[in-house]
Amino acid sequence: MTNSQQDSSYFIELEKKHGATNYKPLPVVIAEGKGIYVTDVEGKKYIDCLSAYSAVNQGHCHPRIIQALVDQASTLTLTSRAFYNNKLGEFEQFACQLFGFERLLPMNSGVEACETAIKLCRKWAYTIKGIPENKAKIVFVEGNFWGRSIAAISSSTDPDSYKDFGPFVPGFEIIPYNNIEALEKALQDPNVAGFMCEPIQGEAGVIVPSENYLTKVREICTQYNVLFIADEVQTGIARTGKMLACDHENVKPDILVLGKALSGGVLPVSAVLCSSEIMLTIKPGQHGSTFGGNPLACSVALEALKVVLDEKLAENAQKMGELFRKELEKLPASRVSAVRGKGLLNAIDIVPFKDGRTAVDVCYKLKENGLLAKQTHTHTIRFAPPLVINERQVLEACEIIRNTIREME
Repeated sequence: MTNSQQDSSYFIELEKKHGATNYKPLPVVIAEGKGIYVTDVEGKKYIDCLSAYSAVNQGHCHPRIIQALVDQASTLTLTSRAFYNNKLGEFEQFACQLFGFERLLPMNSGVEACETAIKLCRKWAYTIKGIPENKAKIVFVEGNFWGRSIAAISSSTDPDSYKDFGPFVPGFEIIPYNNIEALEKALQDPNVAGFMCEPIQGEAGVIVPSENYLTKVREICTQYNVLFIADEVQTGIARTGKMLACDHENVKPDILVLGKALSGGVLPVSAVLCSSEIMLTIKPGQHGSTFGGNPLACSVALEALKVVLDEKLAENAQKMGELFRKELEKLPASRVSAVRGKGLLNAIDIVPFKDGRTAVDVCYKLKENGLLAKQTHTHTIRFAPPLVINERQVLEACEIIRNTIREME
């Protein structure tokens, strides 16, 4: 087959024939990306308002991050943790100083890092807090999402995630999100080791908690000697207008989980940061990863963090996010029932059309009009463009959204 025949339908059919059906992508085949834009195999250009679920905060193919990748890939990519390498320590030191923690454990994906945080929490519970063996509990909140491993779905309240995948991991308790009374009641159990939540729930539909919720979480966890685990895989690395979403309330978790934009979307990098007391409970042979902490990932992650700082992407996210929401609030209330978010992590709720069309149909129409976004659940659309977006581009994106909804009316 010639290149001219390899259009979008060709690549889509290849995946349908040889791939799994665990995703239902929009029918666009992306071939290139630069900054906030992506281009499909036919050459059509789109504004990316998903950023690979906030993994591409620094923009597609940021030249500094790509150069770090190329330079390191030409020298050394992987040693495993059987040996030291000359890049891991530098990355650990920089990230620990940046986020204010003593130690860092590198992994690859966000779900691996969250599982690592849970293992650390349990180990601390038995060796430091003194919870009886195999009695430790971790408290989660309704609507949480941190992946689809067996452990992750064991804490899920979404039937699409957990149905037909049991039996589930024991020792997990689920309470309502943004409910301090429920949290305090749960933490009165002396066997509770940790409380894990997203500061802003992403997959649930960009659910922003009440003001001071995180402050009260911190106070209650401290009161009951329970570790507060902040899952900032999606909200971290400047997405919400601060380096961490917890920073909006000047709250420091006991365990911080990072991923996604930690590499600028170049390759899988995640990390767990905490105190020496917590981290050093795990001894050699008790946890690990062949690729976690590899020199290629460390070089890329170090440069990705420096880009965020040097280009003041948190500040830009704050400013552009305010403009984005201001423009979204101009959408007709007859079609958009809510606008919410923080920084450049935003969402709208679509009022169902009389003919049954919902958020997914709006996303299809947005694609036709040159903007890529993705629905979550039935009626919510998330908008999370790369943090390098400027004012003109925000207004362009919002005009596409506005015109699309008007067309669909």
